[in-house]
Amino acid sequence: MRHHLTAVIALALTVPCARAEEDPATFGTLNPDEMTWQKNVERAGRGEVDMMVCASGYLMTKAGDHASARAVFEACAARGYTGAMTWMSQLDNNGLGAEYDPDAAADWDRRAAEAGDPVGQFNHGLNLMRGHGVPKDEALGRQYVDTAAAEGLDIAQRLQSSGYDLDEVTPDADNWKYAPVF
Repeated sequence: MRHHLTAVIALALTVPCARAEEDPATFGTLNPDEMTWQKNVERAGRGEVDMMVCASGYLMTKAGDHASARAVFEACAARGYTGAMTWMSQLDNNGLGAEYDPDAAADWDRRAAEAGDPVGQFNHGLNLMRGHGVPKDEALGRQYVDTAAAEGLDIAQRLQSSGYDLDEVTPDADNWKYAPVF
């Protein structure tokens, strides 16, 4: 048994192994980059998105890597992921990874709302009620909020219950954004 083990070890030591610095075309990619942040950004750049790639944008945003999050969310939004649309709105509405752009933020919310997303409906309704990034239309804004509330969105129901008092759902720190511009 001992001689057999020695022979196996000796044979293993004589078989050539691929080295990391050798041509990947010859040996393939050793230890491929599969489940990393950068891999998801690369996949999004090629339009290869799925729920896992799109969800990784949330982690990127929370970590402060807004440029990567934007790349992922834009690709996901292009494929119809409404959650990515509402995240793009959040990034544009807060100047994260690009300039503050209320018009772009409102457009992302509108697109999500038109696709049937309750968060998009609520946000688009707020934008319309405020005239933030879109022309002010309180009646249409309330309709969007009501649709989101009917879908079960708690914050939309809370806004309804307050008589559509926007201060109920908006931190006062954001009031500067929604003040009329003369």
